[in-house]
Amino acid sequence: MLNSLPIVAMVVVALVVLATQIFKVLNEYERGVIFTFGRFTGVKGPGLIILIPLVQRMVKVDLRTVVLDVPTQDVISRDNVSVKVNAVVYFRIVDPSKAIIQVANPFEATSQLAQTTLRSVLGQHELDEMLSQRDKLNVDIQKILDSSTDAWGIKVGNVEIKHVDLDETMIRAMAKQAEAERTRRAKIIHAEGEKQAAQQLVEAARTLGSEPKALQLRYLQTLSDLSSEKATVIVFPLPLDLIKPFLENK
Repeated sequence: MLNSLPIVAMVVVALVVLATQIFKVLNEYERGVIFTFGRFTGVKGPGLIILIPLVQRMVKVDLRTVVLDVPTQDVISRDNVSVKVNAVVYFRIVDPSKAIIQVANPFEATSQLAQTTLRSVLGQHELDEMLSQRDKLNVDIQKILDSSTDAWGIKVGNVEIKHVDLDETMIRAMAKQAEAERTRRAKIIHAEGEKQAAQQLVEAARTLGSEPKALQLRYLQTLSDLSSEKATVIVFPLPLDLIKPFLENK
């Protein structure tokens, strides 16, 4: 009886190991790619999966969205500005069989493709476009990646450019450019104001010239304004043309 105990224990262990090879449980977000004698025979899951030991093999695939952080890339824009750009890519496996059969490492392959695509797309645009049209660039990169990874059974849902970093020299140059632009706009606004003021003065002169009495009223208004000054002595010329109408009325 005692001699049979080791045999029973070995049988139990063998049965447990065999059961783990036969029965597999897959979560809702997992799928199993089945190979029979090395040939692809289907995709199973989720739930309980039964395999034939030594005949069938299963490769587990996760269908959840993966967040891929694209490392910082050195990009030269179309206007020859060197910038450092990084991004994040959201993708998921939609065809488990392609993700296992068509590519050795789908995550690494997607990461490398995202890096080259990021440099290629941004290199076709100028710096101003990188800074102001980020949403459009995100869509362009996403479409290219999605088209390229379709053969791997991968769906790229979204791409976001996180940072576009410039060196200190370029930042100072852009600050000087912005300051020069503000100065230019201020001068234009000032010149426009001078132009409008000159036009108004011309209109006022025409009105005063066409109406002598209006010129007299303006003269009297000027005297009134001078009387409010603190100066004790005011020397003011009195044109005869202004008092001539008063003399003629007499």
